[in-house]
Amino acid sequence: MGAGKTTVGKELAKALGVTFYDLDWYISTRMRKTVKEIFDERGEDGFRQIEHNMLHEVAEFENVVISCGGGTPCFFDNIQYMNRQADTIYLKASPDVLHHHLSIGKGVRPLLLGKSPEEVKTFIHQQLQEREKYYLQARHIVDVNRMDNFEKIAVVVEEIRKILV
Repeated sequence: MGAGKTTVGKELAKALGVTFYDLDWYISTRMRKTVKEIFDERGEDGFRQIEHNMLHEVAEFENVVISCGGGTPCFFDNIQYMNRQADTIYLKASPDVLHHHLSIGKGVRPLLLGKSPEEVKTFIHQQLQEREKYYLQARHIVDVNRMDNFEKIAVVVEEIRKILV
């Protein structure tokens, strides 16, 4: 959450001349509900099952860039499945950078609702500790700690494009 997966994914897809899919957007479109509504109705377990199914669906598309939610690789066999299907990239950022990005972001994050800024910081640290073992299984790791403007986003996109070509 907050690493820039959607921003980088969109720009990477443009650079490669392929279609971009954000998995959360895809889920919302297919389910005709927001991620928050799905969380509210089915809880996190219900959402993760839907996410798993939709990941398998969208991963069958050809010539696409897919941006997954921060939890996607951590449930079921998702990271192994993604690695079998495609090149996977972990956009690695420090907890402080993630917190800054989330504090200026406008999107609704169901897992952060009702948390104070200090609770969000603690949550980010805990989530990263729990999830990084999955993230580190990605085929490629790209540092995005300095990605704070469009020029730097372009540098990250170019780095990823070189990895993939």
